[in-house]
Amino acid sequence: MRVRRISSILGGTAALAFALSACGTADVGGGGGGGDESGGEGGGETITIGVKYDQPGLGLYEGDAPVGFDVDVATYIAGELGYSPEQIEWAEAASANRESFLQQGTVDMVVATYSITDERREVVDFAGPYYVAQQDILVNADNEDIQGPDDLEGKVLCSASGSRSAHNIVDDMGIDAELREAGNYSECLSLLGNGAVDAVTTDNTILAGFAAQNPGTYRMVNDPFGEERYGVGLPAGSTERCEEVNAAITKMWEEGAAIEALEKAFGETDFDYEETTPEVDACQ
Repeated sequence: MRVRRISSILGGTAALAFALSACGTADVGGGGGGGDESGGEGGGETITIGVKYDQPGLGLYEGDAPVGFDVDVATYIAGELGYSPEQIEWAEAASANRESFLQQGTVDMVVATYSITDERREVVDFAGPYYVAQQDILVNADNEDIQGPDDLEGKVLCSASGSRSAHNIVDDMGIDAELREAGNYSECLSLLGNGAVDAVTTDNTILAGFAAQNPGTYRMVNDPFGEERYGVGLPAGSTERCEEVNAAITKMWEEGAAIEALEKAFGETDFDYEETTPEVDACQ
């Protein structure tokens, strides 16, 4: 089995544990500079994909490989682009470095709970969405005071650096909560556990994974609001590749592979994941 490397910026190696689909037949495009070892357009030997390493159910590094829904989606898409699982190189894409990784060519694409926004579209391209999530709140299991966003008035709220989630509550909803940013959501969970913050907010998919990993420790408020459209991040100017990825996403839902991945990730949790096929955006 071919050993895949993680980007040299991050160090380490990774091997893929799960693949949803067989290798596709599409020609391999140039993409970003991160994984095309051939140096030319088409015929690349590898593809480098940024995923999360700290999000249970979505992208969690276990053993020697990342696993989760986003990882399965990325694997399926890569297969449709002509890459076998052995040709995928994984890189950890934290919320704060997703744009820079794409701009610098560290990765060829990002599949990391990456919500499509107009602001982000100014510097990167998006295919998708491949899933539409909503925002929610996580608190300690014994906290009954917080039942929704309005109850966050005067509370300390944590979100990961590079995420818009906490700002959606404070800026867009006008709720006077104190914001505390952490490097990632695992850090937010540590702060929640030791009482340094009152709540953590982000997408309900992310919170469901953490709640399932820590039964009896945390409680998901289950008062979803807003909309988070998960896209596949691509370097700016990737119109052709965007169309290829959109075709892969559509096929993934049509043949039921997306639902299989969601069931695998969240089937044993209380999370009522969305089963409606998302409508992909036109590539720009």
